[in-house]
Amino acid sequence: MVHAIAKGRAQKALQRPSSRRRPAAPTRQKPKLSADARRCRAKFLDYFPAGFHDADYLASERTYKWDAHRRWEDVLDPNAFRTLLAADRYQEIAAQAVSIEARTNLLFSFEKMALRDAVKSSAGAQAFAQGLYDFLYGDKEAETRFNQWRDAVGSLPRRQTRVLTWPVLTVFGFIAQPRVHLYLKPTVTRRAALEYRYDFQYRSTPSWETYKSLLGFARTIQREMHDLHPRDMIDIQSFIWVQGSDEYPA
Repeated sequence: MVHAIAKGRAQKALQRPSSRRRPAAPTRQKPKLSADARRCRAKFLDYFPAGFHDADYLASERTYKWDAHRRWEDVLDPNAFRTLLAADRYQEIAAQAVSIEARTNLLFSFEKMALRDAVKSSAGAQAFAQGLYDFLYGDKEAETRFNQWRDAVGSLPRRQTRVLTWPVLTVFGFIAQPRVHLYLKPTVTRRAALEYRYDFQYRSTPSWETYKSLLGFARTIQREMHDLHPRDMIDIQSFIWVQGSDEYPA
């Protein structure tokens, strides 16, 4: 009988919640920012006090870029893109991609015209469509896919203005996969890197080394501004734009 009572008490003790407090979840330490990074952060918040969720920020910088991504998902997600390729509908793919970008202000007008001219021919449209699909949805490593896309853009027919520029090369990845790819405006990005004191390895001739350095810059901003809750590369590109564009004087 005594043994049974003791056993029962032991079972109840096991069922009672422990009085010991669970260890608190580790808090994420706020990165220690350099003076240059703090200055860039302050400039961004001076224009947009609520950060990446500021109403003015959404209206002026984010929404139209996200809308372009949503339109892309509607007509050129991996399944739709693959179906169009299988049917040799290259010009339809090129027309859809160019049309989506045209509703943004990301490319300069001369770049938009050069791109439209480059994909008018069936050969140009095919090179563009196949190269872009492999870049976005192919299974090779990132460097190989980037280099092949660069070569595809470089092979497009040219009338007056060259097609292979950093903005043309990077705009479609940015629209299609804003959690992966970043848009490169050379002058603005170089200014922003100088302000941030990031060692951006820029070369005017498109190369993987420069794009890899750009993505490194993006990761640095994401890490150091994490408490502002950037969602994707749209927010990172906008942060860079505020630092380096004449639209946002210091």
